[in-house]
This record gives sequence, C-alpha cells and structure tokens, in this order.
Amino acid sequence: MSIPASSDPVRLALIGAGRWGRNYIRTIAGLPGAALVRLASSNPESHVLAPPGCVVDAHWRTSIAAPEVEAVIVSTPPASHAEITLAAIAAGKAVLVEKPLTLDLGEADAIARAAREAGAMVWVEHTQLFNPAWTALKAALTSIGPIRAIRSEAGNHGPYRKGGVPMLWDWGAHDIAQTLDLMGRDPNRVSAAWAARGEKEGGDSGDVTLTLAFDGIEARIRLCNTMDKARRFAVHGERGVLLFDDTAADKLTRHPSCPDFGWPAGKGDTLAIDSEMPLARAVRLFAQAVRTPRPGPSPLDLGLRVVRALAACG
Repeated sequence: MSIPASSDPVRLALIGAGRWGRNYIRTIAGLPGAALVRLASSNPESHVLAPPGCVVDAHWRTSIAAPEVEAVIVSTPPASHAEITLAAIAAGKAVLVEKPLTLDLGEADAIARAAREAGAMVWVEHTQLFNPAWTALKAALTSIGPIRAIRSEAGNHGPYRKGGVPMLWDWGAHDIAQTLDLMGRDPNRVSAAWAARGEKEGGDSGDVTLTLAFDGIEARIRLCNTMDKARRFAVHGERGVLLFDDTAADKLTRHPSCPDFGWPAGKGDTLAIDSEMPLARAVRLFAQAVRTPRPGPSPLDLGLRVVRALAACG
C-alpha cells in the first residue's frame, strides 16, 4: 500500500456501533481529515450506519487487521478495551480508546507498556478535556491566580450500566481527568465517601464524594446517578472562581471568590468559547497527530493516571 500524503484523510476503523459509536460515525462524516473505512459490529443492522465505501466486519479483529486501516477507535464496553487496544498496538495501529482506559489497573499498565515498547500512539477520549470551554478555562487560569481548591459535581438519573461497569468509573473518569489535567501531578491522597450505594434497574447506582489532595489543595468531586442532571466544575483561585457548567447556556463564567470554596452565586462574567463539538475536536486532533506526531505529554499517560486514581477510590 502506498504511503498516505499528509493531506490525505486518516483511514479509521471504528470498533463498536452502540450509542456512542453512532456519535463517532456522524462525527467522522463531518471531518475532512478522517475517513471511516471499517466498522466492526456484531449487529447485522449496522450496515445501514456505515458510510459509502466503509466495510462492515462482524469481528473487530478483522477490522484491525485490514491493511488500509491506519488508526483504530475503540468504542466498546470498558471491559473489552484492553484486549482490543493491545491487539491494535500489536497490529501497528494508532488507537483512540473511550474512557475509562480500562476497569483494571494491571490492564492499563499493560497497555502503557505495550505502547511504549512499540512506539505506538494511544489516546484516551476523556470528552470534557476536548470541550472548548475546558480549553478556555485553562487559558483563563492566570486571571484568578494560583489554584486554591477544586469543586466538581456530575450526575443524572442513570445510566445504570449492566455488565459490571461501576457508577464510580462511569462518571468519575471525566472529573478526575479534568482535575489531574489541571494539577499536572498525581494526588498525595485519594478517598471516597459514599452517601448511598446499591443497585437500580439492574445496574450500579450510588452517590459518592471523592477527595483528591494535592499538598494542601483539595479537589472534591461529587458523583451521583440518582440526581437531576448536573455537570459543573469550579476552580477556586486567589482572586476569583472559574465555573465550567456544561448544562448552562453560558458554559464558562468568572466569579468573585467564594467563602469556604462553595459554588458561585449569580450570573458572573461570561467568557467566550469556541463552538466546535468536543467529540469532533477529539477526533480531529487525533487524526492530525496520526499524520504529524507532536512531542509532549501523552493522553495515554493521563488515562493511566485516571485509572490509578479510580482504583485507589475502591
């Protein structure tokens, strides 16, 4: 096969055509720098989802082995991430894998080791890190001074994942990834305090507050899948607060300092953000990195650290 030019779309295989897999299909269709050439799905009806020219395979190993495939997107249940990602690395493909990287720290370590030994590019798709509001928040950090505390809250009524995906890992990967991305280092201490824990509609449910301590700076993260929808992240600095509220019309606002690092009250000052969708940004940047690798911290490193923190929460 000829070597692709830097301007050619990156030829992708998508593993999984569930709800989030369908989002990938729509997203890739709108990106000039990416092309879906293989779709792996055990559902025969998935043929109707594939774009023209895309081959639908009944087994993911067939898609990964296809010589035209340059990179693989893994959008399957987390329990299967390690096996698929390791196979893609062995096949010489770049990989974008959904969060969390794995449900097991040993498997995450194995992926990191395999990627390092093979010189493979592996990214973890922590969606909120690709949100334009998150990019703008990080750019505005200097306006509030050094970080003093982080407060985060995320939840909804469900989902109640069946098949062994804990609520903590389902919801917590996002907020822990954001916290570690901001702090740039691992916490000294991690703890979890459960207000409620059980089963609902055949899946895991609960209400938990995580505390991640960083040399005197505390991040407190509440996660709950039995509450009204919420996804907000507040960064308290010496001179004010930045609030990223993904359910609000104005997603990023700046506020005066709050007593006891509480949630900001009032409208605040709205900060401008880009309109690009987070998943589109993730796939676009991934495809660009496949074509033109760039030095710097690997999203795989952060994905591994997120799994380590989740494992420490129990």
